[in-house]
Formats: sequence, structure tokens, C-alpha cells
Amino acid sequence: MTFPVVGMVGGGQLARMTHEAGIPLGIRFKLLSDTPQDSAAQVVSDVVIGDYRDLATLRAFARGCDVITFDHEHVPVEHLRALEADGIPVRPGPAALVHAQDKGVMRARLGELGVPCPRNRIVADPADVTAFAAEGDGYPVILKTVRGGYDGKGVWVVRTEAEAAPPFAAGVPVLAEEKVDFVRELAANVVRSPHGQAVAYPVVESTQVDGVCDTVVAPAPGLGETLAGEAQRLALRIAAELGVVGHLAVELFETADGRVLVNELAMRPHNSGHWTQDGAVTSQFANHVRAVLDLPLGDPRPRARWTVMCNVLGGDYPDMYQAYLHCMARDPQLKIHMYGKDVKPGRKVGHVNTYGDDLAEVTERARHAADYLRGTITE
Repeated sequence: MTFPVVGMVGGGQLARMTHEAGIPLGIRFKLLSDTPQDSAAQVVSDVVIGDYRDLATLRAFARGCDVITFDHEHVPVEHLRALEADGIPVRPGPAALVHAQDKGVMRARLGELGVPCPRNRIVADPADVTAFAAEGDGYPVILKTVRGGYDGKGVWVVRTEAEAAPPFAAGVPVLAEEKVDFVRELAANVVRSPHGQAVAYPVVESTQVDGVCDTVVAPAPGLGETLAGEAQRLALRIAAELGVVGHLAVELFETADGRVLVNELAMRPHNSGHWTQDGAVTSQFANHVRAVLDLPLGDPRPRARWTVMCNVLGGDYPDMYQAYLHCMARDPQLKIHMYGKDVKPGRKVGHVNTYGDDLAEVTERARHAADYLRGTITE
């Protein structure tokens, strides 16, 4: 039997953990990475070092791959169309992926589908931002570059016309959105296969610090069954309408009047789904592998009543390995996932998962481990 080769474009931690999920299945991975030091390049045996923005490099990399997938959404869609024309399956395909690459395209398409979103439109200059603000409740307004933003980058909260000038300096289109007075942020993670099978994970609560995901609680505490079901159905509908194959994360705002609004889309494994490695029957990474290979999808149900994921960010304590002794002795059930990255202040270098029946206790365990590994606490 010949097992398939999955070509993964991007060498970050998502590729590293997706590769890990494919190992028990005997799936072979080929990686296109920027550098040999990238997170996934440290663990995948078949690594090509090259620029994903170069079509010739992509075509050479794709030879011998049965399917191409990604750990980021930045590959030019025209290159992906060329790979498809060469007969290489690309999952998710360019027609779907463009909605994760371009926030203007995403908002326009979701609007056509009647998906609930914050009020928005493309704006031409700071004066147009003021006009957009006046069409609603005034300032403040959220401005986003339509391409390239992540983890809070490329996003501004502006309160005056003068503050609205910097986003236009890059010379790329700018999207204006109303600043939603939300209760909390949620995420609905789903996975869809080429033949249309789909699964939905429990809706989670996501807490951001300085625009970066800090903590995820699964399932979202106090979220009613009706609204949770609505969020899952919305994510499944978006996946189907956009033709997504693989994992889709739908980031949501929960409003005070009991609605959900779509904030962002990600068509790859996502930080809000890292809890599934230890807290679900089948992880987001394993189901992404199954989906892109059109294998039957695995059970997304949780293994425990509560699972909490905390990101480990770099701080002033570079030798995290020395902290393992304390963390593992204090909590033998703790699950530590490190990415092989150099420790730099504020950089995501890993995450921890905890699970159990008492939410307060599970949260304290995760928070303590993440803070101890970072060096912000010492006992």
C-alpha cells in the first residue's frame, strides 16, 4: 500500500502539530519552509527551503505531493490556481482561501450570504472614515488592512480623523468596521471534507491580551445551547458556502442582546482549537489531515467536562526547559506543547492544556503553568 504525501506550505507550529497528527496514520509530509530553523522544519524529514511566493518554487515543491495544504493563508491565489491547473489538489482551494486572505472580499461575500457581521465598508481616506463613523454611532472605529494582518497587527482602534491616517500609509485598501460592544469573544471550529462531510467542535471562549490569544476555555462557560448551536450551524454553513476543505475557525463576538457576529475567518488549524489535542476525541490537526485526504472525519466531542488552553509567551526567562520539573511535579496531568522556537518577549513559543470537572481548578492549573514557564511567577 502506498500512503499519500501531504505537502504543507509554511513551517510554523501549525505545520509541526499537523505533521504530528499524521504520524500515527502513516501519512508522509513534505514541507515548504522559509528556513531550516522553522518550527516544523525541525521535525519533518522531507523539507524544501524556499519562497512560497515564487510559482516555480511551489511547482517544484508540489511534484510528488498528493495534496497541498497550508499552515498560513498567504500563498498568492493565482499560484494556487496554477497548481490546480497542473492537476494538484489544493485544500482549501484558492476560491475559498481568498476569503481568509482578503478581509474586504470576506466581508462582501458574508454580506451576500446574510451572515451577521459588524457594520463595515472599504474606506478611501481619513475623511471617508469620519463619514463611515457618522453613518453609525460615531467614533471609535476599527480599521483593518484588508491583507496581511494577524495577532492584532494591521488593526487599529481610531477615535479621531487624525488617528485614522496611519493605516493608509501602506498603500493597501483599508476596511472600516464598527467597534462592537461585545460581551466576549467566541470561536466556532469546524472541519469539512471534499465530499461534504463536516464536524463541529464545541464553541469556545477566547480571551485576547494585546491582540494575541491568551486563554481558550472549552466549552464556552455559560453559553446557552441555542446560541451555541446557532454558532456551530453558522460556521458549518460558511464552510459549505465558501467551499472550505479542511479546518475552518470562525471567530465571533457575543453581544449583550444574545447574538453572534462574525469577526474573522481562518482556513487552517487555529489557536482557538489547540485545546483539542488533549481535550477532544479527535484533534483539529488530525481532522484537518483527514479532511484534506478525504478520509472519514473523526469524533469532535470533548473528552472532559472542561479543557483550558493557555498560550506560553516568551518573557525574560529563556530556559523554559528548567521549569518543566516544577510544572510536571505540581500537575502530573498537565500537557505541555512547545514549538522549538527561540524565546523572545511576547512571542508564542508553546501552549499548555489542562482538563477536568472543576472549571476554576482547571483554569488555575493552566494559568499557573503558562506563567511559570514564562517566568512571571516563581512558585
